[in-house]
Order: sequence, then C-alpha cells, then structure tokens
Amino acid sequence: MLELDQIKYELDDARSGLSELSEALDLASLEKRIDEITALSENQDFWNDHEQANKLLKEKKNRETRLEGFSSLKAKLEDVEVMIELAEEENDEGMAAEVREAFKDFKDTLAQRTIDTLLDGEYDANNAIVTIHAGSGGTDAQDWAEMLYRMYNRWAEKRKYKVKLFDLQNADEGGIKSATFLVAGENAYGYLKTEKGVHRIVRISPFDSSARRHTSFSSVDVMPEIDDEINIEISPDDIRIDTFRASGAGGQHVNKTDSAIRITHIPTNIVVSVQNERSQHQNKDVAMRILKSKLIEVAEREHKDNLAELAGDYSQITWGSQIRSYVFHPYSMVKDHRTDAETGNVQAVMDGELDMFINEKLKQRD
Repeated sequence: MLELDQIKYELDDARSGLSELSEALDLASLEKRIDEITALSENQDFWNDHEQANKLLKEKKNRETRLEGFSSLKAKLEDVEVMIELAEEENDEGMAAEVREAFKDFKDTLAQRTIDTLLDGEYDANNAIVTIHAGSGGTDAQDWAEMLYRMYNRWAEKRKYKVKLFDLQNADEGGIKSATFLVAGENAYGYLKTEKGVHRIVRISPFDSSARRHTSFSSVDVMPEIDDEINIEISPDDIRIDTFRASGAGGQHVNKTDSAIRITHIPTNIVVSVQNERSQHQNKDVAMRILKSKLIEVAEREHKDNLAELAGDYSQITWGSQIRSYVFHPYSMVKDHRTDAETGNVQAVMDGELDMFINEKLKQRD
C-alpha cells in the first residue's frame, strides 16, 4: 500500500491548495452577490433597462460558474478520500492506480481553477477576436501564419471552444497573408490575450530547393469581443469603408459580388477586413464590431479614457520583439522569451498544447 501512503501524504498539500483557492474566490462574496442579483431580477422593473438587466444576468452566470466549479472540485477531493478509505478497509492494492488517477484529475483541475482566478480583467471572460498576419520571410512567413492559424484552432478544440472565421487572405504561392477569426468560450480572451505579439519560426524551409535554414515571423493580435450593449461612438469622418470581391471558397455569390468589406480607422490606421458573412451588410456589421473591439483594446493598453484621444499608427508590427520562438532545426524547442517557459515537444505545441505558455504568462500578472 506504499502508493496509497504517498497519496495520503500529498493530501495535506491538496487541502491547503483548495483552502487557498476558496480564499481567492471569496465564496461568501460570490454567494452574496448572486443573491443580490437574484433579488433584483425578481423586481417588476428589472427589465425596464434591458442593457443593465443583461449585464447583471451575465455577471450572475459568471459568479455561479465559479461557485459551481469550486463545489465540483471539493467533491473530487472528497471522492479521493473515500476511495482511499475503501482501499484500506479492503486491503486492495489494485485500487491504488484508480485512486492515483482520480487524485491527478483533482490536482490538474485545482491548478486550472487557480489560474482562472487570475482572469479578473474587465473583458477576460469575453470571447476573443484573433488576427494573424504573415510578416517578413516571404512564402515561409505565409506558411508559418497558416501553421499558427491551425495551432489556435487545435487549442480551441481541446477546450471545446467554437471558432468562426471572419476573413482569410490566401497567399499566391502557399499559406495565408492574414486570418481573422472569433474564438467563442468563457475566458477565451483572458487566455488568448497572452498570445498577442510576434511569433518566430526557425526551420529548414520546404520552399528552398537548397534546403537551407530560414527564420520567419508572423504576428498575432488579440482583442475582446465587445458586447452589443457597450455603446461606442465612432465618427463617420474617422473611417473609410471600401468594398472588394471576396476570395476563396464560398460559392458563386461570394466570388462574383463585391460583398467583402474593409474599414480603415483613419486616426489610428487600424484596418479591419471581413468577407465570410453572407452579405455585404453582415460583413460591415461584423467589421464595425471588430473595429470597436480593437479600439477598446488599444485604448485600454494606452490608458486612454476617450477613444478620441487615440492617434498615431497602431498598425505597425515590431519584428524585433518576438514573444516566442519555435525552433524546428537544428534542434527542437519552443521557448517563450517573456517567461522562459520552454518545451522540446514542438509538434505537441503545434497541435494546440499551449496551456503551459499561457498559464506562465498569466502568473506574471503584468
């Protein structure tokens, strides 16, 4: 029963971790606020202000999710304790592996719930809008941009998030010039905001007949999807709207009409393109929503309370400030330059195993 003794020894740390999580969540405050919103929702005047009502209900759901998550985690630990007692009573060493698996599940969930407490930003719970741009490196960079697009899709799949493509600009010789897509799920922005920056790849180029090593770059931009109830005023004089013919798959309608929309915000030089909706009107609505999200993200980053204060070129990419390097040759390693987190399993990362990097960045709280 040595393995069970080891698990019992680790239980004290597990209980301590659960207690620390309870303090971080402030369960009493969560329950009190849920009761307050419930009481407000029962008032006959509650729906007089639909915007405020929806905001409160969203807050209630978020707090209930945290509370339920803690209750579920507490139950997992209690199950482990019961399983240990049964194994000892029956002197069944065969149960040790089952107990170890249940205990590992508890520890993994505890670690993730602890990380979740760091997602306390105003928009962290929102969906994320991600834009990938190929940078310097020609066809290699365009291929790299497509690899990153696949990587984030795999990450979203693992979390059971939904992905919706808004715009995809294919490159002539392979890969993509850019892609803009929505990642929908609780805390999607809170996690993916850590991926914003320049990503660097080092590999033997599949496009070089001499099989030389190439270094290429692509940028990843992440912004929160802003709820419709958030009213943001953008002056018509500050934007230029262009229409163009959508490219790629999508049927005869997409390929033969100027349904795609490009909106340029003149004061900041921010450009948003959308082509994957069914009509020009829908593409315009989505493009405006993305532009508003981007302006809010920039204003928050620049500590501006008024969008009118934003001026300058926010479209530039600084290639010398990569956040992460993906080395395929002469050795295998992915290293985050902000946290020093690294792994030798490059393929796993490209298949969406990003949580190590995301979690380490969140822990920095900067």
